[in-house]
Amino acid sequence: MSSVTFHFYDELNYFLPPYQRDTDFTHTFEGRVSIKDMIESLGVPHTEIEAISANGRGVDLTYLVDDNNRLEVYGFSSKLPVPNLIRPPLKEAPTFILDVHLGQLAVYLRMLGFDVLYRNDYEDSEISIIANKEQRVVLSRDRGLFKRSLVDYGYFVREVKPKRQLAEVVKRFDLQQYFKPLRRCIRCNGKLAPVPKEAVLDRLEPLTARLYNEFSQCPDCQQVYWKGSHYDNMLDFIQNIK
Repeated sequence: MSSVTFHFYDELNYFLPPYQRDTDFTHTFEGRVSIKDMIESLGVPHTEIEAISANGRGVDLTYLVDDNNRLEVYGFSSKLPVPNLIRPPLKEAPTFILDVHLGQLAVYLRMLGFDVLYRNDYEDSEISIIANKEQRVVLSRDRGLFKRSLVDYGYFVREVKPKRQLAEVVKRFDLQQYFKPLRRCIRCNGKLAPVPKEAVLDRLEPLTARLYNEFSQCPDCQQVYWKGSHYDNMLDFIQNIK
């Protein structure tokens, strides 16, 4: 039987039982085990990890753990004492794919202009394949989804209520710099395009037709948008995200 000493830092402690948080603890194991499998056996998704130190040296997720290793694991808010060898940095304006439980969060992110894939019948295997192929960030409340090796980028959403989830994700990925309201269809994620009023007049309520002259439409699902009171409410909502 071999053993190692672990220490997890910052938000990674969310996934650990109280007696393992913010402290050194011993973990025993048999055979040759990768650091990814060992960490995930403790309940911490590999997508939450920004860097790993093995005896003071930066390692990646394929590292095979040795007896008596000291392993220190760092999250996204940590000051990293070793290089991040886990994955390349995200490209600007990250794109997302969400699991079945986060439908309202998908609407809110699209409201802010982000490219967000969501269906209420996605299988975990399908999410992981799409995320890997398109380098999308997976958002989920299912730890099992993040154990899939195809998922490179992901975040376990801690909050339960959608507006708090949005604030959490905005903070985690520093999204405020990328806000572009009314650029995406909140129904299907299509890119909105300006459309002449005359082209959608037959789809408008009489009051809307009388009060507004500028419209956008989703070319995919044909949903029509305009800057009515709902748009002002959306802007107020965005400005109050903390």
